[in-house]
Amino acid sequence: MRAVLQRVSTASVSVNGMIVSEVGPGLLALIGIAQGDTDGDARLLADKIAALRCFADEDSKFNLSVRDVCGSVLAISQFTLLGDCRRGRRPSFSDAARPDEAEPLYEATLAYLRAQGIKVKGGVFGAHMAVHSVNDGPVTLLVDTRRAF
Repeated sequence: MRAVLQRVSTASVSVNGMIVSEVGPGLLALIGIAQGDTDGDARLLADKIAALRCFADEDSKFNLSVRDVCGSVLAISQFTLLGDCRRGRRPSFSDAARPDEAEPLYEATLAYLRAQGIKVKGGVFGAHMAVHSVNDGPVTLLVDTRRAF
């Protein structure tokens, strides 16, 4: 699984012009699920998102996690994170998991975050969504469960 995490002061997601989820300070997590990803990847990704120290303490050092600052996570499924752009001009999405495999892992990731006491909102899996965010910092990080941490 792969995630792009942005520290945000606010973020929201709309479907058909209607806001379906929004969060205040916290993280926007764009989540891509690859073929072969498992429940273990979902748990690992949730653990990393919950504990990643990307918020500043009183000394302006990245020592606080989203959990430490009582922040929220807006988690959006985004298969395009698995796009391979190495060849040609059109990305290949052959590494992305099929929707029937990806959706349960996306939902499991949200459930694992909630189990850690994180306030989590989600998008609408498979829908065309408009995501709005105000990146705080800016701070943007990449997490990939297939790469060693």
